[in-house]
Amino acid sequence: MGVPAPPLVVHIIYALGTGGLENGLVNLINRTPAGRYRHAVVCLTEAGAFAGRITVPGVPVIALHKRPGHDPAMYWRLWRTLRLLRPAVVHTRNLAALETQVLGLVMPRTRRVHGEHGRDVHDLDGSNPRYRWLRRALAPLVQRFICVSSDIEQWLVNEVRIPRRKVTQLYNGVDHERFARPPPPPLDWPAHWPVDAVVVGTVGRLAAVKDQRSLIRALAHSFDERPDLRRAVRCIVVGDGPERSALEAQIATAGLEDYAWLAGDREDVPALLGAMDLFLLPSLGEGISNTVLEAMAAGLPVIATRVGGNPELVLDGETGFLVPVGDPVALAATMLPLLDDPARRRALGEAGRRSVRERFDWSRTVAGYLAVYDDLLGRAGTPDLTPAGRGAD
Repeated sequence: MGVPAPPLVVHIIYALGTGGLENGLVNLINRTPAGRYRHAVVCLTEAGAFAGRITVPGVPVIALHKRPGHDPAMYWRLWRTLRLLRPAVVHTRNLAALETQVLGLVMPRTRRVHGEHGRDVHDLDGSNPRYRWLRRALAPLVQRFICVSSDIEQWLVNEVRIPRRKVTQLYNGVDHERFARPPPPPLDWPAHWPVDAVVVGTVGRLAAVKDQRSLIRALAHSFDERPDLRRAVRCIVVGDGPERSALEAQIATAGLEDYAWLAGDREDVPALLGAMDLFLLPSLGEGISNTVLEAMAAGLPVIATRVGGNPELVLDGETGFLVPVGDPVALAATMLPLLDDPARRRALGEAGRRSVRERFDWSRTVAGYLAVYDDLLGRAGTPDLTPAGRGAD
């Protein structure tokens, strides 16, 4: 008899686009030791180019092309897909995929995991009664909830009332070596920018929840307060998404076209972080921000809003600063002293680099996920094997 195939984990997500959730999923797949588990990805809507970052051969990526709103036929397609794949574990992520856990009623032998990676812009504080009810109603079908921050863990246990024994908290990791020695700035760097410019920036999907508009307002306010900064300060916004047109209009209205660069969705994020002097994250809500971890790994000081898991990453006054959400004036006031103080920026950045090296690593994260699967399948103590591939950072 041949050696049996490793158990299959089917990951169900809304779409495989660019984002922190997707980045974590791809790193988990790529870094799973060979022979430990197999993986497949089912996208309720579409699978984008980000699927190309999966480096392990033989990982199916299936798109179900769900129509907007309720689409009962999608559940039929998903059930047929799962019957064909015969997974040992189904792992859904975030609210958009949670409803598919109802298929656990007709697949009782399959172990079921649900991941909470952050909240939607329409439910930033997690208080929506319908969403809470949905999580509680489906909780009996889910053997384990995994959350990416202590903030979400406490919310699930204390407010949603998921039994604590079902909840595991696992931080995301970061590829330290990739961000520690960034390459030179990209070739499309704005040629008219001064070579000695102090560059502030952010990385993330251009979506309302990321609130890049507050960053542009903070830049405009800084220039109003200190007109001399127009010579020395520039801003990069990395990412793409539905807010791009609004941000372009905002930059034009504020007369900042020569000072702010919308760099788009990029493969060269380490180079862009390496060109920055200060990283800003003005999000309205966060689970755990991969881009903050990457910025800290690159040795950048971070100013982030005091929401979600941000206080678990940014140690206020030690590796950066925390500011109120939706307050561009406070963001500008915190940024201004650092623009004039390169020594302070370096000290904060080095403290951040040390912090992420000590606390956040993909090998630890992947081991945590695999330990959950092992526990649910009664495979505790499975030996670690050779890594299957490299990550997607």
